[in-house]
Amino acid sequence: MTLASQDSTGAKATAGVIFAGFVFSLAANLPGHMSYDSVIQLVEGRTGAYAGWHPPVTSWLLGVLDAILPGTALFVVLDSLLIYGSLWALMRLARRPGWAAAALALAAAFTPQYLIYPGIVWKDVLFSAATVAGFVALAMAAQAWPRIGARWAWLGFGLVLLIVAALARQNGILLLLGGIAAFAWIAKRLENLTVRRAALWGGAALALALAIFTATNVALGMRLTKEYGGARQFRLLQAYDIVAVLAAKPSLPLAVLDKQDPSLAREMRGDGVRLYTPQRNDTLAASQPLQTALTAVPPPVLRAQWFRLILHHPLLYLSARARIFGWVLFTPDIDKCLPFTVGVQGPQDEMDAVDMDPRWDDRDDALQSYGNAFQGTPVFQHGLYALLSLVAAWILLRRGREADIAMGLLQVSALLYTASFFVISIACDYRYLYALDLAAVTGWFYLALDWHWPERRIKAFLHGPDERRG
Repeated sequence: MTLASQDSTGAKATAGVIFAGFVFSLAANLPGHMSYDSVIQLVEGRTGAYAGWHPPVTSWLLGVLDAILPGTALFVVLDSLLIYGSLWALMRLARRPGWAAAALALAAAFTPQYLIYPGIVWKDVLFSAATVAGFVALAMAAQAWPRIGARWAWLGFGLVLLIVAALARQNGILLLLGGIAAFAWIAKRLENLTVRRAALWGGAALALALAIFTATNVALGMRLTKEYGGARQFRLLQAYDIVAVLAAKPSLPLAVLDKQDPSLAREMRGDGVRLYTPQRNDTLAASQPLQTALTAVPPPVLRAQWFRLILHHPLLYLSARARIFGWVLFTPDIDKCLPFTVGVQGPQDEMDAVDMDPRWDDRDDALQSYGNAFQGTPVFQHGLYALLSLVAAWILLRRGREADIAMGLLQVSALLYTASFFVISIACDYRYLYALDLAAVTGWFYLALDWHWPERRIKAFLHGPDERRG
């Protein structure tokens, strides 16, 4: 592939749409939308003390950007640059971008995923933007491979972005592994490597990535003020799964808890089953006796019961997880799955700590109404994006250009990331699979760059029968 000819009308139209979408998104969203989590992470960023519930990299980055310009505006600009910049970079890969790509970019720019989401200060947006941009950087590296300096600059940029993505979400490591696989595959193709040599290249890249990932985690972990959130979330998952199975079969014996913590077993069968919903685990917090029992249970006891449940009642476990995953992937009632947020709201003490006031103005009201109009439509349907991503992966990996490898493995990695929620999901919030939506749209935009048949047919029609015969 060669860089796009900027003289083509399709290229100019596509670039114009991307730039206009970027500017309009910033105008609609700056200085950004904040929820409870956003406010907490901004406080952590400013103080440099991390409570540990969220992976601390987002708090750290918010703190760095806040030190440059107080507030969240730079964070929003960064996410928007990564999201829209990925489309612009891919456009540069095409020989002559067609009008189909411009049309797809225009349609995407009007969706909440591209208009509203870049302005939300969530780790999920950072994760998704860094993921897509990281794989696009690998595609750019494949195109620039003969130019050693440009190649390694793009590879380094992509590695940093994918490490940030892995740091931003616990299961984000799957995307980093996908990026390493894409690098090894591209290197094998362009360097004419054997499978063994390509594996060595990939292994070296993986070792470097894991070293940076681990060092960063350790450095940020030194500022934790509480137990790492991943351990607490794992216990929540275990309790949620046990209650989910009991909700399906209340008479099920809990061999471990019935003997070692009968009070917790009793609360799970009582308030746990009464409050359970496959939509999210937060409803269980309404029972103080249940929460007290969960706090008191030794972690090894809860873990032993969870493992025993999976080993001895796998069908019940899988059935319960399938119901939970169905809410994540298909969001049958999206109102219950927080499709997006606008304005600024959060705990008052923390908002006072960062000198912020709640915000809900006319612009927020307009954005809320605009986003609500898409609820119940395919635009807010992860299942559709999963199908689009699967088809895009098949087309790209079958076509097999070097840049196709990166974009194809982006789709595969996004699908594996999505599948991981079958095991780990404890809530159906739409943002959790935002990366899947972005990956699918980016993949199809990349494919659309080579679509010229609508233009040819229109030109042939306008020029009459002689042109059509030609």
